[in-house]
Amino acid sequence: MMRIDCVVRGANRLGESPVWSVREQRLYWVDSRAPAVFRLDPATGVVEDLSLPSIVGSIGLRRGGGLVAALQTGLHLLDFDSRRLDFVADPEAHLPENRFNDGRCDRRGRFWSGTMNDARREPTGSLYRLDPDFTVARIRDDVIVPNSICWSPDDTVMYFADTYREQMMAYTFHPDTGELSGLRPFADDRQGPGRPDGSTVDAEGFLWNAKFGGGRVVRYDPKGRVDRILDLPVSQPSSCVFGGPDLRTLYVTSATQRLDDAQLAAQPLAGGLFAADVGVAGLPEPEFAG
Repeated sequence: MMRIDCVVRGANRLGESPVWSVREQRLYWVDSRAPAVFRLDPATGVVEDLSLPSIVGSIGLRRGGGLVAALQTGLHLLDFDSRRLDFVADPEAHLPENRFNDGRCDRRGRFWSGTMNDARREPTGSLYRLDPDFTVARIRDDVIVPNSICWSPDDTVMYFADTYREQMMAYTFHPDTGELSGLRPFADDRQGPGRPDGSTVDAEGFLWNAKFGGGRVVRYDPKGRVDRILDLPVSQPSSCVFGGPDLRTLYVTSATQRLDDAQLAAQPLAGGLFAADVGVAGLPEPEFAG
């Protein structure tokens, strides 16, 4: 059995979007519903937090320091230390029920994030790309709950999942232009427990996906075949990322939302941050170049 540690017993309502800063040797993640951003120093165990003014779906590192943050009120730049939040753009100001959800930076310094209807599960969401010059491009629509945004090590594949459609997809990715083509199924495990939430890709090109409601993280090979299953002591893992000095620690966020009293009693670590050495290294987290 692989050892899985709960390194922060945070009881996040909706822990999400973990990102590891190689420069700082710290882990950032969010509680979307708090809403807040957290920062962990694994060397000391110290956790800092920063409250935000609206629901936060995802964050990304920024090359110049700080973070890019996707809130319900739009895309922002965030300096965790000074607590400064600078507005960039809100492409869905006309859709008050929508909010940003999963997001990640590509290796050319763009930040990608998708939106979802937070009031009802209707396909009113879209996928957006924020370029380093702060222009925003709408890439696709007809999204219910966007998740699993990440890239293959060679930058030829971009992964994407619409959680409530319960299928993980792959695009052909064109890194020079940031364009997508050739949408195709990647992995369809609707017979398994849980739905696809956040993902990360390791140095071997295998994708790790958190199964929300399924109590597990699944590792897929580049052809979409299940390679390994990491069972967790909580039912709602939400996302994952590799971190640590050698990028060999898999960090997994989780959630307590919609769990009743009996479920919470049975899962005292729900909403916590977990860590495991899974025997493979990850890749450095890309940073926003704007």
